[in-house]
Amino acid sequence: MPELLAILTSLAWPFAITVAWLVGEFGQRWTGLPRISFYGLVGFVLAAPQVGVLPPPGVGPMLLLADVAFGLVLFELGYRINLRWLRNNPWIGVAGLAEALLTFVVVYLVADGFGASDINALMLASLSMATSPATLVRVINEQRSSGQVTERAMHLCALNCVLAVFAFNATVGLWIFRTFEDVGEALWNSLVVLGVSAFTGVVFGLVVPAVLRLLGKLAQDATVAFALAVILLVSITFTLGLSPVVAALAFGLMARHRRVAFSQAQRNFGALGELLTVVLFVFAASTLDWQKVWAGGALALALVVARLAAKTLGVMAFAHLSGISWRKGALTGVALVPLSVFVVMLLEHARLAGIQVVEELRAVAAVTMLLEVFGPILLQRALVWAREAPETEDRHAA
Repeated sequence: MPELLAILTSLAWPFAITVAWLVGEFGQRWTGLPRISFYGLVGFVLAAPQVGVLPPPGVGPMLLLADVAFGLVLFELGYRINLRWLRNNPWIGVAGLAEALLTFVVVYLVADGFGASDINALMLASLSMATSPATLVRVINEQRSSGQVTERAMHLCALNCVLAVFAFNATVGLWIFRTFEDVGEALWNSLVVLGVSAFTGVVFGLVVPAVLRLLGKLAQDATVAFALAVILLVSITFTLGLSPVVAALAFGLMARHRRVAFSQAQRNFGALGELLTVVLFVFAASTLDWQKVWAGGALALALVVARLAAKTLGVMAFAHLSGISWRKGALTGVALVPLSVFVVMLLEHARLAGIQVVEELRAVAAVTMLLEVFGPILLQRALVWAREAPETEDRHAA
């Protein structure tokens, strides 16, 4: 009997990933909704607190594998950021800062109004600033979307991620200082980690293109080389307790500006990227407990509405100044709604670092579950309403 149990346990993740992929394919075909929404639903249902097929999340190969998947997405997002565009149109950056700060303030006030402690309210506000790059990049690639809303959403997403990681690490540093009165550890977790992580990503962004040029296979082997480099970079940040978010974004950004070709056909890193996307979204949803989702439901609904309003109004306020209509500004704000995977990965690393306070953030589980399913749908609708992605039926007909 113990041997049979061990065999079944070892098959849990392959079984869950296969089921999620099948449900995603059939679900997208029948409904036209993004596949990743179905991946998240399957991961949540099969998780240990629900049906119990998957083991409880914790330290192990699945977290590292999810980190690698997340790193590939972040690299691709960083690669698609054009700093020259931001220099030529600084109002885009101003809009990003405005919507992120407005989101932070509004979410903090809502959480405080619900009776959350100062630290919990700060953590919720920090996390809410972010936009999930995994959801954004996946849906944009799946929809074959292009245009002003698409490009602005990607640039603002990258800015949101950096700001959210900075604010979250600063809050963690404040918690460490209050709890242990350790200034050195507080500074390390708040500022030094970000600097070292960014420096590590920049080094990879300089070295990898140089090696490819030396080999004379810049275009032919770029995808494999970058995939291997991301895996190595994520492993290093995972081991050293650095931020894979900042490191992978810096790597992609530097690689782009080193003039390395990364063709349309190579987006999502091919079959490897497709597989790891399923793993990432199933893993993220499997960390959620239905009891915490239920307990934090009321606050979660308030946070989702407040966050959507803040991001939409923040981008709309600078829409005309940055060269787009108010309608496209509003749709860009809606496109920034996805959050789930980013939050899960950040909190999992916080738990590994021994930050016990994250266990008290019940509203995060509910917000994550809501946006795991509905975030990709809202993003898809925003791209379609902006006329930057065809309707599902039209795409199949083509």
